[in-house]
Amino acid sequence: MAHSSSGYRLPTEAEWEYACRAGVSGPHYGPLNQVAWTALDEVDRAQEVGSKVANPFGLYDTLGNVWEWCWDFLDPARYGDYRVFRGGGYADPVWSVRASTRRGGAPGMSHPDVGFRIARGGFTHTGVVQGWSAEADTARSDMGTALPSGWTPLKESGRGGNPDSER
Repeated sequence: MAHSSSGYRLPTEAEWEYACRAGVSGPHYGPLNQVAWTALDEVDRAQEVGSKVANPFGLYDTLGNVWEWCWDFLDPARYGDYRVFRGGGYADPVWSVRASTRRGGAPGMSHPDVGFRIARGGFTHTGVVQGWSAEADTARSDMGTALPSGWTPLKESGRGGNPDSER
């Protein structure tokens, strides 16, 4: 899947995490109750952007409120074209609302706690996905042999791995 946009697009996970952390180490860029909406706030929907404290780059709601779509695939061998979500949402427990947390969903899915933040500009190489190549991602997803650590095969026939070994 080539991506050569010179306009607006979803950020990669690396771009998203860099923007979220804003030069701060650790799971949050400030006290969580001051920077993010979480389950502790007991709200039933996403809140107005900018209601909590911004990170050092001046970005609001990179943690909590809504998960944010990223360009990267979650795990193509297991989930096909699912994309990564980052940051945690308003209904998530505090342990889940941190810069390193990831989850994902298919491009056509709808979630009340998922939104997006945009990046601008294209990649310098065609076929770039997840910091390596889309071709490599596709090859990994179609492996019929043992997969690298962390990769789990799809259970449906014809989508990587051996479906009979999943039973």
